[in-house]
Amino acid sequence: MTEMLSITLPDGSSRAVPLGTTPADIAAAIGPGLAKAAIAARVDGELRDINRPLEHDAQLALVTARDERDALELARHDYAHVLAEAVQHLFPGTQITFGPSTDDGFYYDFAPKDRPFTEEDLPAIEAEMRAIIARDEKLVREVWERDKLIALWKQQGETFKAEWAGELPEGEELTVYRAGTFLDMCRGPHLASTGKLDPQAFKLTRVSGAYWRGDQKNAMLSRIYGTGWLSKKQLDAHLVRLEEAAKRDHRRIAQEMDLFHLQQEAHGSVFWHPKGYLLWRQLEAYMRRRLDLADYVEVKTPQLMDARQWEQSGHWGKYRENMFVVPDEIPNAEDEGAIISADADMMALKPMNCPAHVLIFKQGIKSYRDLPMRMAEFGCCHRNEAHGALHGIMRVRQFTQDDAHIFVREDQLIAEVRSFCELLDSIYADLGFADYAIKLALRPEKRFGDDAMWDKAEEELRQAVMGADIRQSIKDGFEELPGEGAFYAPKLEYHLTDAIGRTWQVGTMQSDRVLPERLDASYVGEDGARHRPVMLHRAILGTFERFIGILIEHHAGRFPLWLSPVQAVVATIVSDADGYAAEVVTRLKAAGLRAETDTRNEKINYKVREHSLAKVPALLVVGKREAEEGTVAIRRLGSEGQQILKLDEAIAALVAEATPPDLR
Repeated sequence: MTEMLSITLPDGSSRAVPLGTTPADIAAAIGPGLAKAAIAARVDGELRDINRPLEHDAQLALVTARDERDALELARHDYAHVLAEAVQHLFPGTQITFGPSTDDGFYYDFAPKDRPFTEEDLPAIEAEMRAIIARDEKLVREVWERDKLIALWKQQGETFKAEWAGELPEGEELTVYRAGTFLDMCRGPHLASTGKLDPQAFKLTRVSGAYWRGDQKNAMLSRIYGTGWLSKKQLDAHLVRLEEAAKRDHRRIAQEMDLFHLQQEAHGSVFWHPKGYLLWRQLEAYMRRRLDLADYVEVKTPQLMDARQWEQSGHWGKYRENMFVVPDEIPNAEDEGAIISADADMMALKPMNCPAHVLIFKQGIKSYRDLPMRMAEFGCCHRNEAHGALHGIMRVRQFTQDDAHIFVREDQLIAEVRSFCELLDSIYADLGFADYAIKLALRPEKRFGDDAMWDKAEEELRQAVMGADIRQSIKDGFEELPGEGAFYAPKLEYHLTDAIGRTWQVGTMQSDRVLPERLDASYVGEDGARHRPVMLHRAILGTFERFIGILIEHHAGRFPLWLSPVQAVVATIVSDADGYAAEVVTRLKAAGLRAETDTRNEKINYKVREHSLAKVPALLVVGKREAEEGTVAIRRLGSEGQQILKLDEAIAALVAEATPPDLR
C-alpha cells in the first residue's frame, strides 16, 4: 500500500499525495499556469528544488518569479554553477572550488591549470554560459556516499573539492548537482534546468585573486565575479545604477571638493581637510541639538581601558582579534634585557562605548526616579579591520560613533523605543532620506538568555515600532529577520535607501538585558530593592565617517545649503570688482554664511566650471555693473541661468535656505 503524505498549502487547504510526489507535481495538479510559473518550493520554510520528492507531511509554498528574493537567490546560484561549467569546458584541467550567490550577483573561485584568468577571458566565458543556458540542461540533485564522492573528486583531479568533502561533518548528507556531464558538489537548491535562466540577464564583471578558504597561507585562486538578474531589464537597470554609483563614489567627490584623504601612513584612518571637517562639524552640531532637545546627557569616556573590563563585559572573547591591545606599562628601554611579560596587565583601545557607559551609570546610587537615563557620546573607537576589508571612509579602523545607551525600567522600555523611532524618523527626513526600512533581527541559534526573555524582548520591539508616530509606509514594510539578532539581544535595524536605490544599514536599536547583569548595573526600585535596568544600545547615524560617505554619494556632493562646507563663492568678472567682492563676502560672513572670494585673473566661465566641479551651491558673480548697482548675479549649482538680486535680498534668501532644518 502506498504511503500517503498530507501537504498543507498557504491557503490552509490540504492535499493527500503519495510519498515521493514533487512540488512540481502538486503545481501541475493545481493548474497548468502554476506548473509553468513555479520555479522552486518552500517546504516547512526551507527553500528546495521544485523536483525534489517530498519525504514527509509538510507545509508547502510554491515559489514563482514574483517571489523576487527567492527567485534572485536561485538564479544567481545557478549562474555561478553555469559559470563553473563554462570555465571547465573552455579551460580543461581547471579545478573548481566554491561559487556562492551575492547581494547583486555571484562569483566562483577557480584553480586554473596554466595561468590566472584575466578580464580578457570574460567575453568567451559569457558566450559559453549562454550556450549552456540554450541547451536547457537539467539540474539533477544526487546524494552521494562520502567515500565514493571523495574518490570521484580525486579521480577527476579536483583536490579542493576532495579536501572539502573530507572535512564536512560525519552524518551530513553530501549532495551533487549534475548538468549533462558536469558535476558540482552543492547543497542547492537550484532551478529545474539551465534554460530557466535568462541568457541576457547576466554579465561577468571582473576577475581578482582569492586565497583558498580565505587563508593567505593557502593557494591563490582566480575569482570571477558576475551580476545576475531575472530579466535583461533588471540587468540594464543595475548597470545604470553601477555607472551612476561610480560617478557618486565618495572618494572621487571628496577629492574634487577637497574634503579628506587617506594614505598608507595611517591605514584605515581619515585625514579630514578643513572643508571636510566643516561638514563634520555641521552634522555634529545638528545631532547635538537634536539630542539636547530629546533630554540626552552627553559624556566622554576613555580611549584605553583595562583588558579585565573587556573580559567582564564579554567583548574580549568576541572582539579580541579586532582590538588594538597594548601593555599597561612599557619597560624602561635602558633596562638591559627588559621585556614585556606574557602575563603583563593589558589595555585595549575601545572598539565600542557601551561598557564605559555602564561604569558611569554605576557611579553613585541610581533610583527608579532617575530612569530613563539617556547617555550619549560621540565616541572615538578603534577596530583592527583587515587591510582588504577597508573601503574609503565607509569602513575604517578609527571611527566616531553616534552612540547612546538608554537605561530604562522594564515598564518604560516600549515607550522609550517608540520615542527613539520617532526621533530617528525625523532626523532621516531632515538629512534628505525620504525612504528607509525597519527590520527586526530575531534570536540567533547561539544566544544568552532563555526563550521567555527573548519572547518578551522581541514583542516589545514589535509593539514599539507599530505604535510609533512614523510614516505608515515604513511600518507597512516592517520585516523580521529570523536568526540575525545579536547573541545577547534582538535588534531593530534601520536601512536607508539612497538617491539611486541602494540600501545602507545605519541606525540600530538593541534591547539588552545581558550586559547590565554581567557588569552588575542596578537601580533602587520603588520597593527599596535593587533591580536591573534594561540597556538600550542605539545609534542613528552609525558612525560619522560612514554616514558622511553615504551623504556624499546620496547627494552626489550637492549637499543642501545648510550642510555645504562652502555655501557661496563670490567670483569677479573683472579686477575692478575685487573691492566689491571683498565687501560682499564680509556681508555674507557677518550673516553667518560660509563664503569665499575668487578674484583670480581667470575668465568667468573657467571659474564657473571649477566651482561647479567643487559642488559650490551658490556662485555670486560680480563685475563693474554689479559693484555700481549693489547687486549680485546668483548662479545655482546645476543651473544654466542666473538671477540678478540686490545684495540684501540675496543675503536674506541664502540665510533662510542655509538655516538647519531643526532651527527653521
